[in-house]
Amino acid sequence: MNRYPLWKFVLIAVALVAAFLYTLPNFFGESPAVQISSARTMVKVDASTQTRAVAAVKQAGLNPDDVLFDGSSVKLRFKDIDAQLKAKDALQAALGDDYVVALNLLPQTPSWLQSIGAKPMFLGLDLRGGVHFLLEVDMKAAVDKALEKTAGDIRRELKDKKIRYGAVVRGRDSVEVQLRDAETVDATLPVVNKLLPNLKVTPVKGDSNKIVVTYPQAALQKLSEDAVKQNITTLHNRVNELGVAEPIIQQQGAGRIVVELPGIQDTAKAKDILGRTATLEVRLVDDDPANLQAAIGGNVPAGTELMTERRGSNGQSVPILVKKEVELTGDNINDAQAGFDEHNNASVNLNLDSTGATIFKDLSRDNIGKRIAMILVEKGKGEVVTAPVVRAEIGGGRVQISGSMGVAEANDTALLLRAGSLAAPMNIVEERTIGPSLGKDNIKKGFDSTLYGFAAIAIFMVIYYRVFGLVSAVSLGGNLLLLVALLSAIGITLTLPGIAAIALTLGMAIDSNVLINERIREELRNGMTPQAAISNGYSHAWATILDSNVTTLIAGVALLIFGSGAIRGFAVVHCLGILTSMFSAVVVSRGIINLIYGYRRRLTSLSIGQVWVPDQKNA
Repeated sequence: MNRYPLWKFVLIAVALVAAFLYTLPNFFGESPAVQISSARTMVKVDASTQTRAVAAVKQAGLNPDDVLFDGSSVKLRFKDIDAQLKAKDALQAALGDDYVVALNLLPQTPSWLQSIGAKPMFLGLDLRGGVHFLLEVDMKAAVDKALEKTAGDIRRELKDKKIRYGAVVRGRDSVEVQLRDAETVDATLPVVNKLLPNLKVTPVKGDSNKIVVTYPQAALQKLSEDAVKQNITTLHNRVNELGVAEPIIQQQGAGRIVVELPGIQDTAKAKDILGRTATLEVRLVDDDPANLQAAIGGNVPAGTELMTERRGSNGQSVPILVKKEVELTGDNINDAQAGFDEHNNASVNLNLDSTGATIFKDLSRDNIGKRIAMILVEKGKGEVVTAPVVRAEIGGGRVQISGSMGVAEANDTALLLRAGSLAAPMNIVEERTIGPSLGKDNIKKGFDSTLYGFAAIAIFMVIYYRVFGLVSAVSLGGNLLLLVALLSAIGITLTLPGIAAIALTLGMAIDSNVLINERIREELRNGMTPQAAISNGYSHAWATILDSNVTTLIAGVALLIFGSGAIRGFAVVHCLGILTSMFSAVVVSRGIINLIYGYRRRLTSLSIGQVWVPDQKNA
């Protein structure tokens, strides 16, 4: 009646042992470290960077405990914070401004635990310390960029339809297309309406024949939403360079983005990473030597801009003259991979969307033998990544570009194109730093509250329910072990509200054991034998436990769906805690009780505290 088959005991044992192993990394702590990553897209972090970094810290009289290279960054682990700070100064002086040298923390999890995927919980900003930024997207710049793109689309469409036009001028909030006469206005109007169905197209006839294109309120709203979403995606790609565990990047309000980087104490370097968010543009190159010389001499021809292009393995900067009109942006690129062309020269293979494919086909057809510049605009300054020669018309959306680039440069260019670009620049409107000491204090208070709450519950259960109370306390410990293991294995960020959810879970979990124990007592009062009381107690209490936990889980899921920030952090831990408490309160505790009482043939009593029997005389 109260005997589990062997496979159930094995299941419980495996679950608890696995929970113990995946909880274990949280007790090894973290050690101070310095992380080196590239400050410029064209500067690569490789094995030589690691060698230079190790030599620099040794020259400063420091010996790193460990050196890690993950392909995009170098991490040096040190024994204390003093050594970490000294190493940061030495590395920054030795490597210069081409690299980001940031303070960081690395887990001290043993390699044998890492080999099975065990890792410590990610801690939020309030527990680990770090930096918090509130960024505001410059919507005016987003509109300006959209108007510039609209002007380019109109030029290409009118040229394709062989409609003669004058100038396509981008104004402050509109695009004006100058036309020859009223008949041309009538011919152009349906073409532009079809090209831009969501925009307002107004014809103007009379003294000035033109078409005015403006953004209605609905289109501006969508433009704003798309700009924020694209910037969030780009920020995710950029902050990964800092090696931040579980950065929080999410929208707040209509045009603001919250960025939280737990574990980062160097605010200046974090701001530098955020400021490096770049915009990619494709423009035509003006290869006229006379115009280039005039531009170098300070007389830049109208409609062009003088930039620099990095060439060769030493990254030498060469002046290059490019046209101001943007032909293509990173928004039209789905994928980019490095490869080789038919001459075995390094190349970049692009996969464009339908709009980009059409644009590039027309661009390549009209500019065979000319160069196309791929420009990275970073911190308000543009630099030509590469300027390959167009060899033939390229259609179908699959584009191969090649020129005077090496394999490393092709890889870097492909990586840049995949990363995406900002829809609009952003300004930091709020900035604050939470020190690691405050985070440690929060962890200590949260740990103490959970520990004392667990101890008080365990003491009460043992006193009130004796052996059954002890079993309840053990299953409660198993519940805590399972919950922490799940949080660690899944990679959920734990915040201070999450710790509150753990404490709440303990109180709710023990409630299930109280229901079971009281039901067993009731069965004993009704004259059941001890073995039957155990069996009926667990089976009859299960329906009540399931109902109460499901209703609580529904509330937790509602918080998870409709909540944000700290509320979602609470809800995630709360929901996981409900699932683990149902397993521990019913399966684990029943398994232990079966081990204690299930194999006793002549069981006359249970150690479950005082079983109050009603007075038969007064009944």
